[in-house]
Amino acid sequence: MSQDFQPDPRLYLHGGNLSAASERFGIPVEDWLDLSTGINPNPYPIEEIPSAVWARLPDEGMMGRLREAAGDYYGAGLETIVPAAGTQAVIQALPRLFTSARVAVVGPTYSEHARAWRASGHDVTDVSGLVDASMANVVVCVNPNNPDGRLFPTEDLLSLAADLARKGGVLIVDCAFADVMPDADITRHAGVPGLVILRSFGKFFGLAGLRLGFALAEEGFAARLNAAIGPWPVSGPAIIIAERAMRDTAWMNGARKALTRAATRLDGVLADAGLAVIGGTPLFRLIEHDDAKGAFERLGRQGILVRAFEARPSWLRMGLPGDETSFERLTAALDGENRP
Repeated sequence: MSQDFQPDPRLYLHGGNLSAASERFGIPVEDWLDLSTGINPNPYPIEEIPSAVWARLPDEGMMGRLREAAGDYYGAGLETIVPAAGTQAVIQALPRLFTSARVAVVGPTYSEHARAWRASGHDVTDVSGLVDASMANVVVCVNPNNPDGRLFPTEDLLSLAADLARKGGVLIVDCAFADVMPDADITRHAGVPGLVILRSFGKFFGLAGLRLGFALAEEGFAARLNAAIGPWPVSGPAIIIAERAMRDTAWMNGARKALTRAATRLDGVLADAGLAVIGGTPLFRLIEHDDAKGAFERLGRQGILVRAFEARPSWLRMGLPGDETSFERLTAALDGENRP
C-alpha cells in the first residue's frame, strides 16, 4: 500500500459516514459492515409508540417524565438535568454561555469539542492531561476517553471542577461511554459547582438515530443551558423510548455483559491478525498498526468500515461486530492474503 494513500477526508471526521464510504469504495450502503462507531450493535428493542405521540409537541408533562427517568438512571436531581437532541447539541450550545473563554481540551479526543469552542471565538488550547486551572477557565475532557479509553481519577476531576468554579469557570466531562464502565462514572456528583457532565443515550442503548442526550450541571448553570437550547429539545417518540429503556434494568445488565463478551472476542480476532489493541472501552477498541491507512483501505474494499485518524496515522478504531455473521466476515477479511 502506498504511503501516500489518503482516505476520503469525510471519513476522518466521524464514524458512521456510510454514504462517503459507499462513494469512496463503490459499495452500496446496505452492503457495509459498519465498525467505525462506538455504538452498541444490538440496540434496545423499540415497542409500539402511541400514534398521538407523533402528532403533537412534547409538553411539560412528557419532559418532566423524561427528567424523572434520567434522574433515576443517573442518580441525579431533576434540577440538574438538561435534555437535548443528542450531546452534539449541548456541545454546540455550551460555548454560547461564555465570553472570551480560555479553553483547554484534553486530547487526543472527540474533535467536535475544540471545533465548537473555536467556532464561537474562544481561545482553545489542546493539552495532553488535566491542567492547572490557572491556564484556563474552561476545561474539557472525555471520560472514558474516545478513542483510547483513558480514565481520569474522580478525585482529580472534582478537585479541578472546584478550582474552576472559584473563578467562574467549569470543567466539562463528556461521559458518552460511561454506561459501559459504571465504576468510572462521575454522574453521581452532578450538581456540584463547576462540573458539567454530558451523557449520550444513543451509544449504549444502540439508538444513535434517536438523537438524545443530556447535560447535568449545578441548578443555575442547568437553567442557563436549558434556555440556550430552547423549547421542545427532544421529540415525543424519543421521550417514550428513553423512558422505557432507562428503567429496563434487566436489559441494561444483559447488554453490559454481552458487550464485554464481544469486546473480549474482538480482542482475540485482532490479536490473531497481528493487530495490537492499545486501548478502548467495551464499545470500541483502539488499534495501532504501522500500515493503518493500508488496513483501512483493504477493509474498505471488502465493505468493512473502521475509523481512521488524520492526526494519528498509525491508529484505527474498531467498534463491535453485532452477531456471528459479522464476526465471521471480519475474521475472513483479516485472514490470509487480506491480513493488514
